[in-house]
Amino acid sequence: MNPTAELLRPEVEELIKEQRYSELREALHLVHPADIAEILSSLDASEAAVGFRFLQRDDAAAAFAYMPPEVQETLIDKLGDEQAASVIEAMSPDDRARLVDELPEECATRIVASLSPEKRQVTQAILGYPERSVGRLMTPDYVRVRPDWTVAKALDHIRKYGKDAETINVIYVVDNEGRLIDDMRLRQLLLSDPESTIESLMNRSFVTLRADQPQEEAVALMARYDRTALPVVDSRGLLIGIVTSDDVADVAQQEATEDMQKMGAVGALEEPYDKASIWSLVRKRAPWLSLLFVSELLTSNALQYFDTQIEKLAVLAAFVPAIISSGGNSGSQASTLVIRAMALGEIGLRDWFRVLRRELLTSAILALMIGVLGFCRISLWGLMGLWAHPKIDDTTKQIVLDEAGHKVYDYTVQHHYPILALAIATSLVGVVVWGSIMGAMLPFVLKRFGLDPAGSSTPFVATLVDVTGIIIYFTCAMTILHGTLL
Repeated sequence: MNPTAELLRPEVEELIKEQRYSELREALHLVHPADIAEILSSLDASEAAVGFRFLQRDDAAAAFAYMPPEVQETLIDKLGDEQAASVIEAMSPDDRARLVDELPEECATRIVASLSPEKRQVTQAILGYPERSVGRLMTPDYVRVRPDWTVAKALDHIRKYGKDAETINVIYVVDNEGRLIDDMRLRQLLLSDPESTIESLMNRSFVTLRADQPQEEAVALMARYDRTALPVVDSRGLLIGIVTSDDVADVAQQEATEDMQKMGAVGALEEPYDKASIWSLVRKRAPWLSLLFVSELLTSNALQYFDTQIEKLAVLAAFVPAIISSGGNSGSQASTLVIRAMALGEIGLRDWFRVLRRELLTSAILALMIGVLGFCRISLWGLMGLWAHPKIDDTTKQIVLDEAGHKVYDYTVQHHYPILALAIATSLVGVVVWGSIMGAMLPFVLKRFGLDPAGSSTPFVATLVDVTGIIIYFTCAMTILHGTLL
C-alpha cells in the first residue's frame, strides 16, 4: 500500500466506525483520489460503501476510476443503481466507458440504462469502437476554438467551458465543419496579443490519431512527440475526441506487463496477480510449462544419441549443463533486446539482416570471452592434476583396486587435458554464437507470421538452444578429440 494511504487508513476506518461522517468527508477531500481508492479498497465492503457515500461527488467519481474492477462491482451492488449511476455519470467519458467494459454484462447493462440519455449516448459511442482501439481511450471533453476568433475571445471561451474539459493544456482549432486544422498550447495563447486572431498563430503542424488505430500506436506517438494529449479524428478528419497521457500511461503499463509475462512463458493475465484465482494462474501457466517440458524431452533424445561417446569419455557429460546453459543465456539476452527494440519501434521486419550482422559480431566477441574462460578453467584443473579419476571396471562397474587395496587411477584425461580444454572452448564458441542468432531471429520469424514477438520467450528460446547446443557440443568434441580421448 502507498505510504500515504497506509498512514490514513486507520483514521478513515475509525471515522467510519464512529459515524463521524462530516469529518470523514472533509478529511478525504484533501486526499488524492488514487489514495482514497486504495484506502477504501482495503476496507470491508460495507465500510467502504459507507465511506464512499459521504465523499463529495467529484471526489467519489475521481476515486472510483482508480479502483480495481472487482471493487467497483462490489460498490455498485452496495450503493444501488441510482447512487451508483450518479457517481458514474460524474466520471470522465473514457473512464466511464472503461468501467462499463470491465463490469459483468448484466451489471453493465443495468448501469448504462441508469445513465442520463446524453451520458448514455457518449458511453455507447466509445464502446462502439473495437476493443483495445484508440476510440475506447478517447474522451469527447476538450476545448475547441475557431481560426477567425481573437485570442481574447478564445480565452473567454476557455474560461467558460474549460472546467468541463479533460485538459486545457492543448486547445484545438477546427473549421466550420468540425475538421481539425491545428492545435496549440494554452501558453501560446496566454502570451499572445489579445487582438491577434487564432489563425495568425497557427502553424498547421499537428499529430493526430484515428479512432480505429490500436492503442499501442497512441503510446508510441505520445512518447515520440512528447505530448500530454493527442487529437482523435475520423476518416474525414473531423475531430471526435482526444486521448490524454494518463490513459496512454495505463496502456503502456498494461502492454509492458503482458510482454513481460509472455517472455516468462506465462499467458497474459487479465487481472492483477494478487487478485487472480489459483485456477486462472494454473490455466495461464500450464500450456507453456507442458510445451517446454515436451520440448526439453528432445534434449534427452539428443543425449541418448551420443551415449557411445559418453560411455567412452564420461567427463563429457559433466560439461553438458554449462555448455547448454551458456547457449540458452546468450539466446535469452539477444531475444530480450530484440523484442524490446521491436516494442519501442526501434527496429522492424526490414531490419532483420542488420540485426543479424550486429548479433554475429557481438556474439562472436562474447563467445570468445566465454571460450577463453572455459579453456582456462579446464587447463587450471589439469595443471592441478584434478582430471585423474579412479578407474572403473567395465564389467562390474566398480572402482578397481590394486593388490594393496588402493584405488587405481585413470590418467588418460589428465594427459590430454589441453585438447579437452580446446574441445570445450570451441563448443562454447559455437553454442553461444548459435544461441544468440536464434534468440535474435526468432522474434522476426514470429512477427513475420503475424504472431506476438514476445512469444519467443526466454524459456522457449533456452529450450530450443538446449537441443541444438548438445548437437554442436558433441559434434565439436567428437571432431577434436578423435584419435586421443575418443
